[in-house]
Amino acid sequence: MKKWISFPKVEGTSTRQAHADFPKGTYEREMGREGFFGPVTHLYHTHPPTGWSDFTGPLSPHAYDTNNFKHDGTSPWAAKTLLSNNATSIRFWSLSGKMDHLVRNADGDDLLFIHAGAGELYCDFGHLSYRDGDYIVLPRGAMWRLEATKPTAIMLIEATNEAYVLPDKGLVGPNAIFDEAMLDTPKMDKAYLAQQGEDEWRVLVKRGGKISTITYPFNPLDAVGWKGDLCVVRINWRDIRPLMSHRYHLPPSAHTTFLAPRFVVCTFCPRPIESDPGALKVPFFHNNNDYDEFIFYHRGEFFSRDNIHPGMTTWHPSGFTHGPHPKAFEAGAKHARKETDEVAVMVDTRDPLHASKEAAGIEWPDYVNSWGAKKK
Repeated sequence: MKKWISFPKVEGTSTRQAHADFPKGTYEREMGREGFFGPVTHLYHTHPPTGWSDFTGPLSPHAYDTNNFKHDGTSPWAAKTLLSNNATSIRFWSLSGKMDHLVRNADGDDLLFIHAGAGELYCDFGHLSYRDGDYIVLPRGAMWRLEATKPTAIMLIEATNEAYVLPDKGLVGPNAIFDEAMLDTPKMDKAYLAQQGEDEWRVLVKRGGKISTITYPFNPLDAVGWKGDLCVVRINWRDIRPLMSHRYHLPPSAHTTFLAPRFVVCTFCPRPIESDPGALKVPFFHNNNDYDEFIFYHRGEFFSRDNIHPGMTTWHPSGFTHGPHPKAFEAGAKHARKETDEVAVMVDTRDPLHASKEAAGIEWPDYVNSWGAKKK
């Protein structure tokens, strides 16, 4: 267990409460450890922490537009990898019809986030319909396939060799954020039984990043029942009721949806903006010194970012100081909005992420300059 050199102190001009009632003319910056769970200090600057006039080097942030990926195909194993490390990979895939084979991931759990489209999922455990905004957790070893009834765009987040779990909700209790009874599971219904048969089927199994093909003279999704506590589950962002405080801007960790040992998945949903006059109305400036931060923008107007549209992603390497863009900060200060209108998925990784070769082709290279002071 870590023993931090950690004890609260106050020096110079400060505030009584973080994220509220800043000293006049100052900008708050949070410097912390272990994401938003470890020791933390708030510093009060006379200039915006992102007001740089120039920024070069490998710490520079990145923005990508996944709408420009050419990744239509019948198999998720043909998906385009954007970012990855030893604990996870973040891939993008589109499907416009039926998969003609089954897949099985022997490397880890897959979390599917349905960015667009609708259709049917068939797996070992039965049949489940899907729509835009769904999260679908596919445990390692599960066989599955999709039939898209509407063109489908998916982000896949793999938990390599580890399982997804739900966060401990602590003081707010087990029913906060979403009631776990609302996790949908597949049904062995008429649609599931109807797709069974004696036709030949292939199963493409991924292990060690390589694909093996197993051919059956029948559909191996031939189970007639199951019992246990390991299963495919589904939850939609529309079922998530985000935590909030009208007097205090909560950190991203309050919006955690799934946990894996080396990363977390958070969901930012529409919520009321803080109403207390002294409370910060937008995400605070911070440098997360232990985690890389990836965000996928699903829908809405992203009030903390400028020139960002659905389907885009941002990646902030560990140690990069960031926060709201200037326009968003000004709008929040003027109480211009009463609630957020955005849905985004954040993946914070304990280990550094690495961009794929394909990522360079869809990058917005001027992203780092969207914060800084204009050059004269």
